[in-house]
Amino acid sequence: MNKFEALGLGEAIIKAVNDMGFETPSEVQEKAIPILLNEDTDIVALAQTGTGKTAAFGFPLIEKVDNKSRITQGLILSPTRELCLQITNELKNYSKHVPGLHTVAIYGGASITDQAKQIKRGAQIIVATPGRMQDMINRKLVDISNIGYCILDEADEMLNMGFYEDINAILSHTPKDKNTWLFSATMPKEVSTIAKRFMSTPIEITVGHKNTGSKNVSHEYYVVNSRDRYAALKRLSDANPDIFSVVFCRTKRDTQKVAENLIEDGYNAAALHGDLSQNQRDLVMKSFRNRQIQMLVATDVAARGIDVDDVTHVINYQLPDEIETYTHRSGRTGRAGKSGVSMVIVSKSEVRKIKSVERIIKKNFEKKEIPSGEEICQVQLFHLASDIGKAEINHEIDSYLPSINEVLEEFSKEELIKKFFSVEFSRFHNYYKKSRDLNAIGSDREGNSRNNDGSTRYFINVGEKDGFDWMTLKDFLKDVLSLGSDSLSRVDVKESFSFFNTNAEHQELVLSVFENFKMEGRKVNVEISKDSGRRGGRRRRDDGGGYKGKRRSNDFKPKGKKRFGSNEDRGSGGNQRRDRRKRSDRR
Repeated sequence: MNKFEALGLGEAIIKAVNDMGFETPSEVQEKAIPILLNEDTDIVALAQTGTGKTAAFGFPLIEKVDNKSRITQGLILSPTRELCLQITNELKNYSKHVPGLHTVAIYGGASITDQAKQIKRGAQIIVATPGRMQDMINRKLVDISNIGYCILDEADEMLNMGFYEDINAILSHTPKDKNTWLFSATMPKEVSTIAKRFMSTPIEITVGHKNTGSKNVSHEYYVVNSRDRYAALKRLSDANPDIFSVVFCRTKRDTQKVAENLIEDGYNAAALHGDLSQNQRDLVMKSFRNRQIQMLVATDVAARGIDVDDVTHVINYQLPDEIETYTHRSGRTGRAGKSGVSMVIVSKSEVRKIKSVERIIKKNFEKKEIPSGEEICQVQLFHLASDIGKAEINHEIDSYLPSINEVLEEFSKEELIKKFFSVEFSRFHNYYKKSRDLNAIGSDREGNSRNNDGSTRYFINVGEKDGFDWMTLKDFLKDVLSLGSDSLSRVDVKESFSFFNTNAEHQELVLSVFENFKMEGRKVNVEISKDSGRRGGRRRRDDGGGYKGKRRSNDFKPKGKKRFGSNEDRGSGGNQRRDRRKRSDRR
């Protein structure tokens, strides 16, 4: 029996669930669905992004509305166009076996006349953004005076965006005896206020702890000088060749600028913000879902419509103005049971904010360093080797092999390997060989000086494919080397290899222990990284790197000389969020 049946859902919903391949309800679904099906009550449900909140309120709503009546019975308010459309599409999938049930999306950027016509034909459920909904109410194009259910989805973000007055006005046109279901990732005081004002003794459901982050997401931060923020972003991307990420900026202006520079520097990137037309946003999201875009640069508001399970990294190019917003950002990765990484690029003056975020999400951040050029060269080289090892052989090449062998017959196997990899390696090695250290010196989170020359960095040929993440690899090294946690640092795990540091005094121990070490019959190789120490040297006016492995042109010319200077640190305070004119630049 499908586990959703035990929640009390009807045959039509169960059939749709089976069609979509759902088998096990998420925690928020297990807790919310039975209550909403069996009780006429208000509810406040706190759960992180990506935990299945849409189905948690969507299934019961479909069960409760009367599909034989054409009047609007359910209203769902969501903060953005993307999320509005996403919810609408999901509800249509859930209700495809319920004849006569219609869900209509109401949002800005599309014809208000067409939307009004759809509602007039009959819409039991309306999914709307607050601004467009208020507009339609003012024009008397929609009637919500008889709804039985009002759902506020992503309530905290709607209030962060300044929709409090709109929500007040919209709810004033709804009956007092309706049920209000409030779903939110965090519980700031504004959400508590609206719950007290518009809800009657609501049942509260909490998945995890209030305002906490997903357990599948690890959190890292990197301290750089403000002028090096963009260079650091490129380094982090280059150090993770398989990256599929969302990069968050505070404003539309920064979002567009960063995306344009990434594209100019040869990255598969695009911007997503409120100045794009709906058609442009749809095209960007389609390309991102199809993985034609590796780095989606977005504002917090626009990103609320991103529902992609395979995002590997979230990169906070700038910390958000509101600490709670970080929870929403990091929730874009680590979805559907997969692990993810949330990276934060901060200047020295912003390091104190990390502790504030830690208190809110109840998770610790690991301080890491921006990879050096040498480290990135190693990552790219071994990633290329891994890709070659996994490549399927195209036997159509067989007819060409005699001629190829004739051309290469004078070279040994070792020489051929060196020549093959040199074709790719030389380009980015030449680019990175003079790159400078981007890590800011002089302050860590406790305000102490950072020691740059007291450790040795190693390469080890095990990684994610061997079941390691940074924490389990660190534990493995502690056990094998009999060292304490303080003696191991900067553990960076890649797909098929990793890096780690120990105090310089342990160098002989590390090399001797791993000289003939085997793990499950496989030799584990440990070598000292060529860039084991950070080189200071003369500070050059370069951008610190930016080679992308997909670039194949022989006339490769690295770009990326553009800088933003101190503009990266410009942000807005809480009051600016409430100002409609200034708020528009967040979208």
